Amino acid sequence: MTPLRIELKTSPHLKQAGSVEQIMRNVVLALLPICGFSVYLFGISALALMITTTVTCVATEQLFNKLSGRPGTVSDYSAVITGLLLALTLPPSFPLWMAALSGFIGIGLGKAMFGGLGFNLFNPALIGRAFAQGAFPVSVSTWTVPFHPDRFTEFLPSTLAMPFTTPASVDAFTTATPLAQWKFQGIHTDSWDLLTGMVSGSAGETSAIIILLCGLYLIARRMMNWRIPAAVLGGAFLTAAAFYAIDPEFYPTPWFVLLSGGLMLGAFFMASDMVASPVTRSGIWIYGLLIGFLAVIIRFFGGLPEGIMYAILLGNAASPLIERITQPRPYGTRKRRQS
Repeated sequence: MTPLRIELKTSPHLKQAGSVEQIMRNVVLALLPICGFSVYLFGISALALMITTTVTCVATEQLFNKLSGRPGTVSDYSAVITGLLLALTLPPSFPLWMAALSGFIGIGLGKAMFGGLGFNLFNPALIGRAFAQGAFPVSVSTWTVPFHPDRFTEFLPSTLAMPFTTPASVDAFTTATPLAQWKFQGIHTDSWDLLTGMVSGSAGETSAIIILLCGLYLIARRMMNWRIPAAVLGGAFLTAAAFYAIDPEFYPTPWFVLLSGGLMLGAFFMASDMVASPVTRSGIWIYGLLIGFLAVIIRFFGGLPEGIMYAILLGNAASPLIERITQPRPYGTRKRRQS
C-alpha cells in the first residue's frame, strides 16, 4: 500500500508558462525593429553605439558575477536588454567611450550593487542614462540629422572620439529635437513626422508607431502588463490635455506630448520593468499615472526638454511605498488601527 503523501507549497500556485529567459528573449526580439529603424535613420554610428553598450553591459555583468561568486547570468538576456535600451536613449553621435562607461555604471551601480537580476530598485539602463546626463551633458544633448547621405559609409565625427577628449561637433550633422524646438523656439513638429519617426532624437525615440507595435507584440504574448504603458500614456495625455485647455497657444497638444521624445519607449520598455514596478493592480495604475504626470511636468516646467527618464526613476523609487499602501486586505481580517 502506497503511503499518503502531502506536499505543502507556498503561493503562487498558478504560474505563468514563460521562463525568465523566454520573456527576456522576446523583449530583445521586440527591440530589434526599433534598433533596425534607428540604424536606417542614423547609419553605422547608431549600430556601433548599440554594439558598444550591449557588449559593455554583458561584460560588466559577467565581471561582477565572478567577483561576487555568483553563477553566470548572461544567458538570461537581461544585460543585453539593458545595453540595447541604454543605446536607444542616447544620441546616435554619442562617443563610444562615453557609452561604454555609461553601460558599466548602469550594470554596476544599477544592478550588480543591488544583488543582480530581481533585486534592482531602479531600471539599470536609466541609471546609465542618468550618469551620462550628469557626466557628459554636452554630448548627451547633441542630436543628429537623420538620413545623412554618408551615414552607412562614415561614422559621425564624435562617434570615435578618443577617451577623455572633447568630441568634435560639426553643425552639418546636428539639429534640434522636436521637444527642444517646441520648448526653446516655439516650433511645433507635424504629428505624422512624429508618428513615422522622420525626426531627430535619441537612437530609439523616433518612430512612435514602431515602438507601439513592438510593445503590443509583448502584450499579445502576455509578457508585458498592458496596464503600465496604458497608465503612463494616460497620465501624460490627461496632464497635457489639462494644460492645453488652459492655454492652447502656449502648450502643445496632448498628441504631440505622446508622440514626441522618449515617452513611448519609456512607457513600454522601461516603466514596465517587472522588478522595479509594483505588482498590485491599483498600485500599477498609481505608478503609471505618476510617471506620466511627472514626465509632462518636467517637460513643461523643467530646464530639460525631456522628463521621462527622471519620471521613471522617481516612479521606481516610489514603487515599494505604492505597493505597500495598495496591498489588498486578506479576506476575513480587519484593517489594523494605527496606535
